[in-house]
Amino acid sequence: MPSDTDLNAALDGLAPGRGRRAVVAMSGGVDSSVTAGLLAEAGYDVVGLTMQLTDHGQVVPGGRTCCAGQDIHDARRVADRLGLPHYVVDYESTFRRDVMDPFADSYVRGETPVPCVLCNQTVKFRDLLAAARDLGADVLATGHYVRWRDTEGGPGLWRARDAAKDQSYFLFATTREQLETLRFPLGGLDKTRTRALAARYGLAVHDKPESQDICFVPDGDYARVVERLRPGALEPGEIVDTAGRVLGRHDGVIHYTVGQRRGLGIGGTAEPLYVVRLEPESRRVVVGPRAALGRDRFTLRAVNWLGPGAAMPPDGVRATVKIRNTFAPVPATIAPRDDGRAAVTLDAPADGVSPGQACVLYDGDRVLGGGWIERG
Repeated sequence: MPSDTDLNAALDGLAPGRGRRAVVAMSGGVDSSVTAGLLAEAGYDVVGLTMQLTDHGQVVPGGRTCCAGQDIHDARRVADRLGLPHYVVDYESTFRRDVMDPFADSYVRGETPVPCVLCNQTVKFRDLLAAARDLGADVLATGHYVRWRDTEGGPGLWRARDAAKDQSYFLFATTREQLETLRFPLGGLDKTRTRALAARYGLAVHDKPESQDICFVPDGDYARVVERLRPGALEPGEIVDTAGRVLGRHDGVIHYTVGQRRGLGIGGTAEPLYVVRLEPESRRVVVGPRAALGRDRFTLRAVNWLGPGAAMPPDGVRATVKIRNTFAPVPATIAPRDDGRAAVTLDAPADGVSPGQACVLYDGDRVLGGGWIERG
């Protein structure tokens, strides 16, 4: 049974609910379901909104995705159990335009995209937030594991208390204006406590497995999705070493990502080879030893700043950075440019700096912002 301490941790940062309306983004999973229950318990007038993004989850047996057929049904059941009004909003066309199409284009350019960030930027924190405001909401709450705090300069984001569940990497592009309305009640909890709360509320989803796949790639076959969205993207080409010597052939650069070792189909080399870079213009996959992977300088585009002050200091900042979600943060210096970009210099070279991935900046647990890694 969750303690009062658990509840207080979950509701940290939320004003008293009486007389206030909260819209909850309900995906049908345990996290967003508990978020709805917590806000209802806190006295908010709660409305559940579920986004219809794709129907793949209906047709892939065992697919653990979100915002699909079974998940919409689960969200409706949770809302009924909690006595909340619940609506489904159809964002399939905008999701295709703003998330799926850029995902495919990024792969074709030889990048490794992060569609969950794009989804948060667009359909969740742009379109869903607009819908929440139309409903008169004071708060739009989600089940993300990240902590919201108010500061002298406005609201900011901090990593979740449970490092294993922290989702701050995927929220770096959230704007200050959006944070005025957004709240994340689960940031102070771990998954065990969240499931305990779901059981307390009598929610059938209390033991539902977590979503593991990108919602529009429920079987994990990224290349097939890219080929469907961009016919002709699977053009064959050469696998070469860093000196340009041909070592083999491939069926399309979209099958590869920087840092990849397995599945290269190259044998007889003296040491293991890794994908060092992709050259989509010439359809070449360049491979080399692990030592060739290290990079200590790269550029970010579309930088979003959430740290102190209205913008990143003109003389730059020291921070720790993550170049992918599973990457342990490392120290770096970040220098802004006049065109909205920033130059990142790592204290030591890191493996697997991949164009298209997000680079997120931290000061301790505080999210300072981030940007997208450019090719270079």
